[in-house]
Amino acid sequence: MMNLEGQTALITGAGGGIGRTISVKLAESGADIVLVDMSPDVAEVRGEVESLGQKCLTFEADVTDFDAIDVMVKSAVEELGSIHILVNNAGITQDNLFMRMKPEQWSKVIDVNLNGVFNVTKAVIRPMVKQRAGKIINISSVVGFSGNPGQVNYSSTKSALVGFTKSLAREVGARGITVNAVAPGFIDTAMTQALNESQQEVILQQIPLGRMGDAEDIANAVAFLASKEASYITGTILHVNGGMY
Repeated sequence: MMNLEGQTALITGAGGGIGRTISVKLAESGADIVLVDMSPDVAEVRGEVESLGQKCLTFEADVTDFDAIDVMVKSAVEELGSIHILVNNAGITQDNLFMRMKPEQWSKVIDVNLNGVFNVTKAVIRPMVKQRAGKIINISSVVGFSGNPGQVNYSSTKSALVGFTKSLAREVGARGITVNAVAPGFIDTAMTQALNESQQEVILQQIPLGRMGDAEDIANAVAFLASKEASYITGTILHVNGGMY
């Protein structure tokens, strides 16, 4: 297990699925946790974190609201001292074939998945630069590389995060800050469980390991990139997809 004692990690989209598992994994590794989510489920995650003996703050904040995010980060820094790790996990899907995709479906996904990353990172980067240390980990997706029918909006945001990650890594490396991304494949979550049996079978046929991943696989990758063992890794995309891409 990675040792993150003395670190504080902020995770967006922390209320369920992958975000919840990442939050608990980083707490198990010794980090104090700041949970950000619009869902009331985040209260349960806080209970899990605190049961591990770690400090935990929760914020019901919309990542698309820059001013609210800025106030939230300042509050978290004031209470916990600093933010050492940022995991940009918050994201949504509004799938539709491009010919049928409504402008609002495009705009909403861009706003949450891409503008949200800008807003949270912008708020966190200044204290990281000041302390000359930090780990920023963005959650991309295999479909940002392979594409996926019906997900032009979602795939676009996840592909854009690659450019964001690589460019920011070059800007802030001299300040002791690393910026990386994890690109999950198909993970066994509520979203994939909603697919019918034939849809799941089509997906499994594309995965050399013959199974979907689980949230723990992604959390392990994030914990590694957040650790000192990954201190010389930056601007990198870590693919966790069972060989699918």
